[in-house]
Amino acid sequence: MKNIKVIAFDADDTLFINETYFDETEQKFCGLMQDYLSKQGISQELFKVEIDNLKLYGYGIKGYILSMIEAAMTISNNTIPIEIVEKIIQYGKELLQKPIVLLDGVEETLDALYGKYKLVVATKGDLLDQRRKLHNSGLGHYFHHIEVMSDKQEKDYTDLIKRLEIEPSEFFMIGNSLKSDVLPVLAIGGHAVHIPFHTTWAHEKIDHKVVHENFSTHENIVEVLKKLV
Repeated sequence: MKNIKVIAFDADDTLFINETYFDETEQKFCGLMQDYLSKQGISQELFKVEIDNLKLYGYGIKGYILSMIEAAMTISNNTIPIEIVEKIIQYGKELLQKPIVLLDGVEETLDALYGKYKLVVATKGDLLDQRRKLHNSGLGHYFHHIEVMSDKQEKDYTDLIKRLEIEPSEFFMIGNSLKSDVLPVLAIGGHAVHIPFHTTWAHEKIDHKVVHENFSTHENIVEVLKKLV
């Protein structure tokens, strides 16, 4: 670990709560559409629409709002009243204004690492929304660089590492998603730590165990300090 130069943090559900708010919004959406389909059916249709739209809208709340509207139209066979569309837009705006709640140990960890490494944020989502959340979190001063990525594939990390002017072996990623924060980083020769969050979006789940010499998992983010300080 002595040659690590950059430590990158995912934002949503690594630094602060995110998926919990999406889950709450989905429950409200299911309640709104309950006259048309079962709760399970509504959730399945919304997820399908979300995934289909990723290539158009990318990740983030704005794309989620549009996907809820499209799913509502599909579920209702284009018969939903305008009041439901208005309600969905309201849910989306509420989602955009949710309070920023830092996860346990985050500030302690950043305090301990600040000045010893170059700290960056490497996260997916809408640029405006992610920058707003980081500003409101009060954590922005810790970070040398904020990278809002359209996706988190191997190429995305390779491009980030080139911009940071380091080697993959000098890059250390911390995040809650094995699929996005761990596997692609390990594949290009970096180091990664998984900090599980209690709820995970279905799109981010994988069905196999990760075993790698550059990988570890911890229940609380502060535990990474044993490796890095």
